[in-house]
Amino acid sequence: MSLAEQLAAPPLEVAPRLLGAVLRHGAVAVRLTEVEAYAGATDPGSHAYRGRTRRNATMFGPAGRLYCYLSHGIHICANVTVGEEHGPGAVLLRAGEVVAGLDLARERRPGSSDRDLARGPGRLGRALGLTLALDGAALDGTDLDVGDLRLELPDQPVPASVVRTGPRTGLRRASDRPWRSWIDGDPTVSAYRRHPRAEGPEPS
Repeated sequence: MSLAEQLAAPPLEVAPRLLGAVLRHGAVAVRLTEVEAYAGATDPGSHAYRGRTRRNATMFGPAGRLYCYLSHGIHICANVTVGEEHGPGAVLLRAGEVVAGLDLARERRPGSSDRDLARGPGRLGRALGLTLALDGAALDGTDLDVGDLRLELPDQPVPASVVRTGPRTGLRRASDRPWRSWIDGDPTVSAYRRHPRAEGPEPS
């Protein structure tokens, strides 16, 4: 079964299944420990909430593609498209553990502890060496089932007993939805941060 077929399910269903998956880019590989689901047209927190644009076009394509964008003019954030084509849905890759290419990841993130190399979406993108262009071709839209940039799903899912869920971090809209999933007790999981102008009740 292709990667696209395995990910052709709603974001909330796919997100926890990405825990323990490995995203490889060249020599560096990161095992995912924290992810966040975004449900497109029904989700005010999603880039696709108001419809298709040049920036979010990848979200409206097939599952198993990299959707990446520049955040705050600094960080490259990586998402995996999921669900049926034209959904659109995506899962933000929030944090992980560098499991290959440690020396290169350290060069890209000087001064960071090994725990913090990919602890947060911007750091994860930097550790993997993600850019908005590679040899003149955009990484956004890359098929993660082939080539130098690849997502490898785990042979066995992370046990449900160690998967935790909670509100998405740093969002102003729909921030109270418990659509963030992480591996309980893993030191590479990022800290929860509520947006100062978040709409919705405080998470309990």
